[in-house]
Amino acid sequence: MSGGLYTRLLDLACGVFLLAAVLVLWRRELTAIIRVFALQGVALAALAVLLGAHEGRWDLVGVGLGVGVLRAGLLPYLMRRALAALSAGRGGEEVRETRPLVNVAASLLTAALLTLLAYAVSRPLTLLDPTPATRALPVGLAVVLIGFFVLVTRRRALAQVVGFLLLDNGITATAFLATSGVPLIVELGVSFDVLLAVLVLEILTTRMRAAFGTTDIDDLRELHD
Repeated sequence: MSGGLYTRLLDLACGVFLLAAVLVLWRRELTAIIRVFALQGVALAALAVLLGAHEGRWDLVGVGLGVGVLRAGLLPYLMRRALAALSAGRGGEEVRETRPLVNVAASLLTAALLTLLAYAVSRPLTLLDPTPATRALPVGLAVVLIGFFVLVTRRRALAQVVGFLLLDNGITATAFLATSGVPLIVELGVSFDVLLAVLVLEILTTRMRAAFGTTDIDDLRELHD
């Protein structure tokens, strides 16, 4: 693979990766948010595969393929299954993020500011070793910040799960770009932890829906009060 083609494909993968995080803030339907998260998983897998192919590290290519299976296939499947269980019998009440703490316009503006902040913070790091991978490092940091923003501003439990997974995707992308990949055993351990966390959260959201009739966090706080 030539250097120019590698750079263009890497930029494309990083662009799709960041765009998917922004689209999560834009969309209200949880089904659409899950599809966007799956798209981000594909972009993250492509990023790892490109790094591995460019450096001749086939272990990293294998890690990228494994990341794709988990984050573009298995995790979205589990979230769709949880959403189907939550929305059953409620006329679609649980399938939309109807009342986020920050509206869509303000959320998109915040995402732009967080992206600028990520570029400003990571600039000294990119100047140390200005390779195509390190120049894309701000994208991973921006997704970390956007994922945290989703986590604290969404009210549906499943939307908060997506925010947690965006945060994890951003951390994973940052590790790939900053260190040209992580050891296979480390990525396997992290992926297993993420899978276990999603399984636990799926069970919790289903039980919340069964016990309280909603997964709106603010409504649950009112019940507690």
